[in-house]
Amino acid sequence: MEKINKLIKSFRDKGLKITPQRLAIFKILENNNSHPSAEQIYHNLKRGYPTISLATVYKTLEILEEMGEVKLLKINYDRKRYDPDCSPHHHLICVGCRKIVDIFEDYSNALKVPSQIKDEFTITDFRVEFFGLCKKCKNKRKFKEK
Repeated sequence: MEKINKLIKSFRDKGLKITPQRLAIFKILENNNSHPSAEQIYHNLKRGYPTISLATVYKTLEILEEMGEVKLLKINYDRKRYDPDCSPHHHLICVGCRKIVDIFEDYSNALKVPSQIKDEFTITDFRVEFFGLCKKCKNKRKFKEK
């Protein structure tokens, strides 16, 4: 994600207002690798900004996504999550606690796209998602099994 000052300029260039709530959202996302949901961001900000609405958080995230400043992660059994790191990377998702971990490996040589698809499509991006149990959830399951 770009530095906050650059985001402010980008918003203003688009004619969008810079509110204290939007600045707070920018600050939460800056260098954040927890892949927060809109609801998590909202709850983190609610105490300091009692007038903030969940709609404001969603709208700001939608604008940031359109600007290429966050990536939307749709995990089929979970709410939408947002990743402020837009560099090419993949994810490992714990099926127990829903924790998401970034994986910075290049799998482009390992994944082969059939030639008939390459003829029909220009591939612009891809993401790999791994699913498993983090150590904490794995240990909880072992404890329950005993």
